[in-house]
Amino acid sequence: MFDTFPVLRRVGLAAATIGVAGLLFAGCSTTTPKDSATTSEKRESMNSAANATLSKLYEASPQSKELVARARGVLVFPDVLSGSFIVGAEHGNGVLRVGGANSGYYSTTAGSIGFQAGAQSKAMVLLFMTDDALNKFRNSSGWTVGADATVAVVNVGANGRIDTNTAQQPIVGFVMNNGGLMAGVSLAGTKISKLNW
Repeated sequence: MFDTFPVLRRVGLAAATIGVAGLLFAGCSTTTPKDSATTSEKRESMNSAANATLSKLYEASPQSKELVARARGVLVFPDVLSGSFIVGAEHGNGVLRVGGANSGYYSTTAGSIGFQAGAQSKAMVLLFMTDDALNKFRNSSGWTVGADATVAVVNVGANGRIDTNTAQQPIVGFVMNNGGLMAGVSLAGTKISKLNW
């Protein structure tokens, strides 16, 4: 008699393998719409996204506008995408503004290991409150939170006020998602590198 079970098992295994490979490599190509954008288009898009992120920050915490105005440099990452399945990774691009003018473009990456699954997007804003902190950042070839400097992530109280102790640190950070400002977030291990845009 013809034994169909092993054949079905092999066909099912092959279909599952192709399906998993399709999921893993979906969207992997050598060129994407973002890759074909010119440098000036990338900068323009980044600058618009950074403006929108700062507006969202001021809406979530009106007191943040005063901190941004006092900062020697403001590094805005409008869209940091993270994805994970056991091992997590995140990546995003941003712009550094000094004296209100764009001063350079940067990328951020971070990784993590542990039980996790899913994807999310967040925005990060780092404020360099002293000339020394800004100069150390700008003069580094690669800068990692926790190794090269500590970033005090701002927590906003129930009254909407920023913790005054945090606001007095050399580098202050805000992290937001679609729900608003995120509390209890650590940026330790986040690596920031200059882009050649």
